[in-house]
Amino acid sequence: MALNKNALIRYKTIDKCLQNHYRQWTLDDLIEACSNALYEFEGRDINVSKRTVQLDIQMLRSNKLGYNAPIEVYDKKYYRYADDEYSITDIPLTENDMNVLSETVEMLKQFKDFSLFSELGGIIQRLEDKVYTEKNHQSAVIHLDKNEKLKGLEHLDALYQAIIKKMVLKIKYQSFQARKASEIIFHPYILKEFNNRWFLIGKPEVEAKKNSIVTFALDRIVGIDYDTTIAYKNDNFDGDKYYKDVIGVTVSNTRAERIQFWVDKKNAPYVITKPFHSSQRLIERRDDGVVFNIFVQINFELERMILGFGNSIEVLKPNKLRKRMKDKLVEAVKLYNNPT
Repeated sequence: MALNKNALIRYKTIDKCLQNHYRQWTLDDLIEACSNALYEFEGRDINVSKRTVQLDIQMLRSNKLGYNAPIEVYDKKYYRYADDEYSITDIPLTENDMNVLSETVEMLKQFKDFSLFSELGGIIQRLEDKVYTEKNHQSAVIHLDKNEKLKGLEHLDALYQAIIKKMVLKIKYQSFQARKASEIIFHPYILKEFNNRWFLIGKPEVEAKKNSIVTFALDRIVGIDYDTTIAYKNDNFDGDKYYKDVIGVTVSNTRAERIQFWVDKKNAPYVITKPFHSSQRLIERRDDGVVFNIFVQINFELERMILGFGNSIEVLKPNKLRKRMKDKLVEAVKLYNNPT
């Protein structure tokens, strides 16, 4: 990200120099101007080589960024714009450009909790201002589901940084069942999002059982600190492999099973176009609906997904899951049998 930002600073500096027609600009002059601009923005000396500025000029001349800057060399030494009125800041945005930028801005704003995108903050605001001053305000066409009031989002960046830097954590965690928070020494591996909630997956220093992987909901994390006295356990954890046979984040010690279920005719198209799991297969088309198979572990998230379809779904196999769904539905009916 820093290299891209520095390149943009150089482009703008070269552009500003070449707009000044009262001075002759040599390559050394442009190098010095870029170095001064980067020092002003970054507060430190950044070496700008002759080759870097030459490549910048080539980029400005090309159509790769849409500039097509008319930079010419005269007297075999000096640089200038052949068109005295040209500036890279005056390139008009097409309607398609503005539509794309509008949606890009909205999408980037979803990731504001990660410092990975922190340098984009000011750029995003300037982009938003530029786009919306050039066209009438309109609602976003792309709308990502989010919950700004969800607890734990403030921990996202600290956890992200700990994972990429392989830092051992001291986590204060309080589950819904616990009366008070407990401190756990933890080796973080990945962050996972499911159903608009974030989870931290890793391994505790003191394992309840060998090779045990633990999942913490970010909204139950009370505090985070680091422990630099403990070496990070790098077990080459593979999140894709770990969650291969799982819907959601709850991984059990049981093997994946073939789940067969029927979905009524009205809702079957939704399940076909948005499968429960990547293993989903269409087994049979009936007059009243469709039969599917998935190969997954039976867990809480699977049950919640099935219950969400109410009377539009029926578990056919295995019998233990069929019975569990029946028992839950019977208990649910009892709630509605009671007078309010």
